[in-house]
Amino acid sequence: MSSHHIVREKQEPALLILSLENFGDEDLGQLLEWSPTLIATLPVAEQLVVYGIKVDLIVANPVSYFDQSDVKWIPVDGQSNLQAGLDYLLTQGYPAVNIITDRLETDIFSAYINQINLVIFYQGKKIYAIASGFSKWRPAGQVVEVLSSNQEIAVQNLKLTAPQQYQTIADGVTAFTFQSPRIFISEEY
Repeated sequence: MSSHHIVREKQEPALLILSLENFGDEDLGQLLEWSPTLIATLPVAEQLVVYGIKVDLIVANPVSYFDQSDVKWIPVDGQSNLQAGLDYLLTQGYPAVNIITDRLETDIFSAYINQINLVIFYQGKKIYAIASGFSKWRPAGQVVEVLSSNQEIAVQNLKLTAPQQYQTIADGVTAFTFQSPRIFISEEY
């Protein structure tokens, strides 16, 4: 007996690729596994086409020639590529996006934190926003960094090892409690 997975449009997070620098092919393959809507900058889109990967949308002012048919353009119009991509996803009703980037633009990410679920892959780290009371099972020794500053945070099964940096004490559930609506944390992936 076989199982069939029906993936509804926008059920899986979109994938916005701003840079593939320092991002492994295997990690990219995992993010592409469920065939997300794939959005890339023009230089990244050109790289992906060489690998035989279909790009759905390109964040750039349209050019006259691109080596793939049926691609749509998201004009930048004075915004950053990140802002143009996120604004497009919001207008299209996407609830979540995975972002691969080589620049951590926390001010821009913070502006979208309550509008779309963001998971950012940056320099070997997976960064995402959490609400107070967030808990997750982690193995002993895993490092978690809090990227939001000036936060008074209560933790469970975590010890402070450096400013804003915690390590899991033992295999099990870790938890964060704080006053802000949401904060960003990072962990190695």
